[in-house]
Amino acid sequence: MGPLLPLKSALLWFLVIVTAHVTEATGTAGRRTNLTPYETGWGSYANVTQFRSRNTSGPELAAGPEPGDLAVSFKVPTLDGEFSYRPGSLRGPLVVHAFTNKSGFLECLWSSESSLTSLVEDLPDSTQVLFLSLDDSAVSDALWMREQLQRAAIHRKEVLSRLHFSPVPVFALGNWIPNVLYYWGCTGHNCGLSQAVFTSKGWNMPIVVKRLDARYDWLMARWGPASYSLIDAGDGCGPSASVMSAVAWVSEGGCSFFTKVQNMAKSNASGVLVYSLPGNPIQDMNCVGDECYSPLSIPAAMVHQEPSVAEALRFGQLVNVSFQTTPSPNFFISIDQQGALAEMGWFLYPSFSFINWQAQWFDFSADLHSKLSRPAKVVSVFDKVIMQGENGAVATVDLPLDLTDSDTLELDASLSCPGRRDSSCAQWDHTVQLFVCCEHLSPYCNMELGRWITAFRRGIGRWLTDVSPLMPLLDSSKCTFSMKTVPWAMPWIVSLNLRFSVSNRTGNLVEKLRPFRVTSLYSGGTFDKNYNKRYQPIKFPIPSSTKKVELFAVITGHGSDENGCGEFCITSHHFLINAVYNNSRIFDSAGTALGCAMRVKEGAVPNEHGTWLYGRGGWCDGLQVNPWRIDITKQLNISGFESNTIIYFGLFDGRDPNPTQQPGYIIMSSFLIFYK
Repeated sequence: MGPLLPLKSALLWFLVIVTAHVTEATGTAGRRTNLTPYETGWGSYANVTQFRSRNTSGPELAAGPEPGDLAVSFKVPTLDGEFSYRPGSLRGPLVVHAFTNKSGFLECLWSSESSLTSLVEDLPDSTQVLFLSLDDSAVSDALWMREQLQRAAIHRKEVLSRLHFSPVPVFALGNWIPNVLYYWGCTGHNCGLSQAVFTSKGWNMPIVVKRLDARYDWLMARWGPASYSLIDAGDGCGPSASVMSAVAWVSEGGCSFFTKVQNMAKSNASGVLVYSLPGNPIQDMNCVGDECYSPLSIPAAMVHQEPSVAEALRFGQLVNVSFQTTPSPNFFISIDQQGALAEMGWFLYPSFSFINWQAQWFDFSADLHSKLSRPAKVVSVFDKVIMQGENGAVATVDLPLDLTDSDTLELDASLSCPGRRDSSCAQWDHTVQLFVCCEHLSPYCNMELGRWITAFRRGIGRWLTDVSPLMPLLDSSKCTFSMKTVPWAMPWIVSLNLRFSVSNRTGNLVEKLRPFRVTSLYSGGTFDKNYNKRYQPIKFPIPSSTKKVELFAVITGHGSDENGCGEFCITSHHFLINAVYNNSRIFDSAGTALGCAMRVKEGAVPNEHGTWLYGRGGWCDGLQVNPWRIDITKQLNISGFESNTIIYFGLFDGRDPNPTQQPGYIIMSSFLIFYK
């Protein structure tokens, strides 16, 4: 960030700056009569800036600003002086947020105390945020936004130095930011203008108001395209027979949002519109505690009370309501540590936490780039190859001949989308597995080497997974790798490098042990009452040269029975050795509200579609599945005179699973790794 200019006489300075920018923009627009596709009222795209692809060495006119293009320098007046961005000038990412008072989502985002507190308390130290306004009221918007965050930052005032508020409206900035905001315009959950449209006989014009739909993860029913009758149902804290097949018009207060929606659902309403009391902002309608376990099947939203609507209903006039989403500029864009433009993803609900999570991922990505710069022998397996269908992505590669010098094997894997926007990414989350075969007659042929879970409509995932114990699987100089998911999944673009390196052990007293044998143990299956009946104890010998034995397992739970198993229930997985030593892997974060959001710092892709935040059974959307490794050497009779035994079993709530419907399943690869 460049130096901040000394603070001027606030109001005079705002007016001078804003007037100059608006006059310049207006004059420019007035001189133009025929606009090309890239001349959208903010000046010619080619004249504003030239975005450069990271794959080119010099400036090149792009078809449009896309994620991954390098951002160029810009300057923006702010309440505290001039904010200046130059490539490489910031030590971390920059988030740009464009506010508009036309959005119910943004109104709630900025009026929620928990949302404001999350930004000032949890914004990573590396990140700066530039706040803009899309409206003519940019001066008052900037003052209000700063006041809101100053009040919230009473206990962490240092964060304010990284928050910048511009009084210049977006349409008058005169740089590339407006072009990107409008070119990336969207109608997603956290952008676009969600609206309720009221009509009534005798009105000359429909009344259009902003709305905020209830939490997607609570009420998944969506408004249809039909026009509904609107019926006043008081505060909605009791049933109302009059709302049958209509949208219930209820006031906030008196009972919880859940109670209102539940009562209207029992009254066979088609939906619920909760209006805020005078002076109150639109709120995030959500369930609380045990309410969340009671399914409700009608949509609901919150709006401001509209006097004309209230008056018409009070006098018995017929009022109809329909619902629409008007496209808008994007409200959130960003520049990562490498200086590239980046999307911010999907905000499930109005909270600045989603900015924090994206910023955390930027920090993770920067750290990953640092790790990838370390010395290693790199073998390229896939380089932006399409993975789809029964076979997925398949490649046969030659391995280096001198791998005996390496004791570390890492999988550098990435999953991107057919296009450069998240909108081109595959829907739903799927398991991706990497299998390897180096000798078709080898017992190691087609064993699983790595596992990942795809992100839900986001294409930024890249991970580094240590699978060093499985190096014996690479038992030839030529190996075939297969990376695949379910054949009906939409395509992913995969890249995979094998990284062979030497660990950073120092000193002569540390004995280097190398894995030399892998023994396959148990796989998973349907998680039902017969799950554990299929497993029998395995007796295994200890090779004479063995110095260490490790239990290595990759376990994930999927599907959902009446208990949410195995994706959202707490399951435990036990490997009992010699009838004495119980080695347990417990998925205790499964089903928690933020279990996977807490793993963004580990590389979990944030701000996906769906309920990516929830904890899951051993996995998260958009993340590698880390192997579980336990040193079991001391649990074994390693002399070679007596055999050892191991048995696996999986439990739900401390008991054998016994679902009554749609049992889930466990995907598992488990091994014994012998070192010498």
